[in-house]
Amino acid sequence: MSINREASWVAVGQLEDFIPRVGRVVLINGIEVAVFHTTEAVYAIENRSPHPKGGPLSEGIVSGYYLYDPLHDWKIDLRDGCVQAPDTGQARTFPVRLEEAAVYIAVA
Repeated sequence: MSINREASWVAVGQLEDFIPRVGRVVLINGIEVAVFHTTEAVYAIENRSPHPKGGPLSEGIVSGYYLYDPLHDWKIDLRDGCVQAPDTGQARTFPVRLEEAAVYIAVA
């Protein structure tokens, strides 16, 4: 997701609030966002599987920058939300930035 002029940064907590490799849901402007703190970075993805039947992503298993959908076992890249082959689809992602120990997510 690219940041447009209407995007604003929302503080969602301190880095220490996010347990490594465990999803945490934050509500931003009515949107459930799953936040994952990995060894590489902090990622934010809409808490809805792109699978036709949907489901929460916050309960998925993280390995590196990949998230494994807990209901459908789809492999999703946390960097861009793209589902890996042989499955297809894309989850909405949000830019994340860290300022000192605070975590911010950009939303339109």
